[in-house]
Amino acid sequence: MFPKSSLLIFATLAAVRGQQVGTVTAETHPSLSWSRCSAGGSCQTVQGSVVLDSNWRWLHTTTGYTNCYNGNSWDKTLCPDGATCAANCAVDGADYPGTYGITTTGNSLTLKFVTTGENKNIGSRVYLMANETSYEMFKLLNQEFTFDVDLSKLPCGLNGALYFSEMEVDGGLSKHPGNKAGAKYGTGYCDSQCPRDIKFINGEANVAGWGGSPNDTNAGTGSWGACCNEMDIWEANSAAAAYTPHPCSVSGISRCEGPACSGADRYATVCDPDGCDFNSYRMGDPSFYGPGKTVDTNSKFTVITQFLTNNNSTTGTLSEIRRLYVQNGKVIQNSKVNVPGLDSVDSITGAYCDSQKTLFGDTKDFQNKGGLAAMGKGLGNGMVLVMSVWDDHAANMLWLDSTYPVEADASAPGVARGTCATSTGKPEEIEQSAADATVTYSNIRVGPIGSTYNSGGAVPPPPPVTTTPGTPPSSTVPAPAATQTKYGQCGGTGWTGPTQCAAGSTCNGVSAPWYYQCL
Repeated sequence: MFPKSSLLIFATLAAVRGQQVGTVTAETHPSLSWSRCSAGGSCQTVQGSVVLDSNWRWLHTTTGYTNCYNGNSWDKTLCPDGATCAANCAVDGADYPGTYGITTTGNSLTLKFVTTGENKNIGSRVYLMANETSYEMFKLLNQEFTFDVDLSKLPCGLNGALYFSEMEVDGGLSKHPGNKAGAKYGTGYCDSQCPRDIKFINGEANVAGWGGSPNDTNAGTGSWGACCNEMDIWEANSAAAAYTPHPCSVSGISRCEGPACSGADRYATVCDPDGCDFNSYRMGDPSFYGPGKTVDTNSKFTVITQFLTNNNSTTGTLSEIRRLYVQNGKVIQNSKVNVPGLDSVDSITGAYCDSQKTLFGDTKDFQNKGGLAAMGKGLGNGMVLVMSVWDDHAANMLWLDSTYPVEADASAPGVARGTCATSTGKPEEIEQSAADATVTYSNIRVGPIGSTYNSGGAVPPPPPVTTTPGTPPSSTVPAPAATQTKYGQCGGTGWTGPTQCAAGSTCNGVSAPWYYQCL
């Protein structure tokens, strides 16, 4: 993972994070349903919604329409310091489809890369809401997270990213007096890059030391950064994909400043910026992911991520992150590592990260910041679901889909990450050539290991049973199949789901009488 600072709006209304609330445009969150599943495969619909990050919103004076931020500079009269700026400036509501190209229907969310209307918008970032003022918090230890994605119209140089960030449930509203907008207006973002392009952090404007970006007329950086645990479930375009945990040595959002936040030393912050990634192409299987390949990005498919703990409980220590896919009714096991000097594994473990970092010559900041155990603490505390589409002004997305570093030998271990040419991904080009690019996320479901999909195909969308946001209903849909897929739970104390395993695996006790697994 490289900086998400390119997630910025090109708009004359100004792309900033405000903390007061404006009244020019009413804020109406687009609805988005998702499913909570239980052991055995029964799933219940939860009616949620999404909210646009406040970095994309118009920031203007509380008493009028004067911009508090123009181009990539603050208005020095309105914003002489962080606290005064927060008092003087208000963030407004959003026209989701018209200005930002964000649309929802049922359990499906589509994000358009470029939207041209009265103003030109580039990319977007939204969060899943539990209600009008709170983000939905997911605790994923000993759980699996599943979603469908269509990125057939997302070419080289773009990133359709779905991930989790250890943000505050109300966007910092209760902890920081300067923040009057809160989660309702998408405040409180943080990630493992400790991004310094965030306009407001902990209720104060990031005006001290602010300087405009040399290659982005709408972006800049201040002296502060917003750090927190980040679990990248999915960073991808139609040519390449990766999943990556990024641990931090602290819990929750932490505002950095000074030498530990200047960017002079990439690894000086409390978070791991690189993470421990699993990119099938980088790990030696160029035939696995892409147009016409094993996971065919020409059409929609299902992505399953499982978070296993050392004692198979929701309070255990994160020990392994597994990946599966479903497409056209077929379960696809993750590709195996095919790099000389590395074990032929197909998941992220501590041993995998140690050997990968050593062979590739990468800095072991993942281990230095606590590794999987620290990532697990963030997952146990609860994290916010983030969905976005963006281009990369820092590195043209080459770290995801091409040869990176570009001057390195592409045949060296870990250098080649995808099929895209090193000349691709330049924002000034791709914002023209791929203006119509979109990504669609749909059919999100969360539940115990093996509960969100089945060996015969993806779990179909549940019937339209709705509840109070965040509260499961009493009705359920039946289990999807009587045969459990490989690695799914198949027995144990109190288990009522499938006990027969898919061909090639058998039901065995893992570490305790309450959990048997198809192995």
